Amino acid sequence: MRLHDVRHSCASLMLAQKVPAKVVQSVLGHSSYHLTMDTYSHMLPQLQEEAREAQANILGAVLGNT
Repeated sequence: MRLHDVRHSCASLMLAQKVPAKVVQSVLGHSSYHLTMDTYSHMLPQLQEEAREAQANILGAVLGNT
């Protein structure tokens, strides 16, 4: 395993744990948010689904449809 592999895994795990991408950018020392997101965008589908579920739960609670 290369150091780059460990770095990539660390970034992917941080995103999976919902660490904000801007924080991941800072930890990795990337010069831009876009570089971080372009490199780790494979994490987005999982995070987007979780966000949709959270939104549905919030709306259900607000509308009384729990």
